[in-house]
Amino acid sequence: MKIEPLLSTAEVLRELGRRLAHVRKQRELSQEDLAQAAGLGVATLRRLEDGKDGKLGSWLRLLMALGMAEAIEALLPAELRSPLAEVKGRRARRARAKEAPAARPELPPSAGFVWGDEQR
Repeated sequence: MKIEPLLSTAEVLRELGRRLAHVRKQRELSQEDLAQAAGLGVATLRRLEDGKDGKLGSWLRLLMALGMAEAIEALLPAELRSPLAEVKGRRARRARAKEAPAARPELPPSAGFVWGDEQR
């Protein structure tokens, strides 16, 4: 099941619990092994896999124990890329460039250098 905005919290928790159990089984870990690796009680892991509400800290410990830190990062990325914000930023930069064109710095004359097409 895809997690979508219209799902209830209970449905999302059940789906996350199902996914957690699936990953644990794929890695051939018992509930006891994963709970111990995460520093949690087996009852806590069972509760989460059953879709019961749990602490965010428990989820973080489990994801770290499973080597899934990228899932934590994806939850709330440090820098959220927004296509709309990027377009607005480009528009603002263009508007500023039109208002006050950047003055080119004057370069010192090069000592004795002449381009090939400038030679006489």
